Amino acid sequence: MDGELASDWEQFRTKVKVKWDQITDDDLTAIAGKREQLIDLLLVRYGLGRARAEKELAELERSMTE
Repeated sequence: MDGELASDWEQFRTKVKVKWDQITDDDLTAIAGKREQLIDLLLVRYGLGRARAEKELAELERSMTE
């Protein structure tokens, strides 16, 4: 899964900030909705493995459609 995150990036970035409080507004502005950049940031800030970061991100994306 590559490319853009949510179609409503502003709403999604709010959910990202709630779930991962070490990610700043500046980080999210730099990421600009790019999936791989957010995953890389999760690897660095939270020490997550790639598979876990991808899984948690996918779960957060699914929550946007529920």
